[in-house]
Order: sequence, then C-alpha cells, then structure tokens
Amino acid sequence: MLAIHSASPKKCTPNLLPCRIDHNGPVNSASRFWTPESDEKGTSHVHFRGRHLHGTSVLLPQNYTGAILNVTDESISTSSNPSNALRREDDDNEAEEDAEMDTEEIKIAEQIGTFDEIMIWEHGGKVDVENSAFVKGIGEWIGFAEGMHCDDEHGVISETGKEKKES
Repeated sequence: MLAIHSASPKKCTPNLLPCRIDHNGPVNSASRFWTPESDEKGTSHVHFRGRHLHGTSVLLPQNYTGAILNVTDESISTSSNPSNALRREDDDNEAEEDAEMDTEEIKIAEQIGTFDEIMIWEHGGKVDVENSAFVKGIGEWIGFAEGMHCDDEHGVISETGKEKKES
C-alpha cells in the first residue's frame, strides 16, 4: 500500500515512446535530445536518436488527474486490527501474535507531477488510435478503475467518455 505525500507537484505530460532505453537517471541537456514540434493538424513530431516519431495526445477523462509518483524507502506501519487492544490478559500471547500479523507496512510515495494528457509516439507515421495497444491499455485501465470505484447508482463512464447506466 502507498501513502502519497504531495509537496508541490509540477504539471507535465508523460510520453510513451516505442523504444527501449537502457538508462535510468538524469540527462544533462534534455532540450538537446527532445524538442517536439506540432504541425498544423495537431500532430507532434520529433527526431529521437535519428528516428522520426509522430505523437498523438490522449486526454484523460474529465474528472481524472494523473499523478507521477516516486516511491521512497520511507515507510510507516499501521495496525489493521484495532480490536487487539480489547483482548483479555489471558489472551496476551495470541494478541501479540495477531498484532505482528496485522501490522501493515505502508510505503511513502512523493507526488512529483500531475498530468491530464499522455503523449503517445509512433515510428514513421501517425498513431493509429483505434488499434494502438497503448491507447487501448489506457482505456482499459480507466474502465477497470471505474469498475472498482464507481457507485452503481451513478452509472459508469465508458471508454468513449459517454455515461451509461448499468442494469
């Protein structure tokens, strides 16, 4: 489980690139390597390591906010069973064992950014929004989140963004 600590997140746009990068760390001059430009049709273009990429922006649904998190090594522990304190003295050994089992470690995650759109890139041509695995994955993730968190009486918002009532 995560506890999110939000200090002062900055607005950004995550990019899904069709490549594998074997580097995990800062880049000294990001503007030297990454300078996307938009054409008159709204498609973004950039050359990355000699390859021409075409980008399409995918907006999150209206009441959604994306969060970029950095999971830290810090954690807090909490007891998920508050009834342990109400046990009798002759149950002390059992209470200690149960308390050890019920303690849950919660990692602290720093919220370093927020976003309301994701830029998806493709080699050599415009992103096929209907068949893109990335676009489908985002839609499925949103549908899954709504299935878990949406009340039945309020309906569910479909992948197309139109509200539908469940029967």
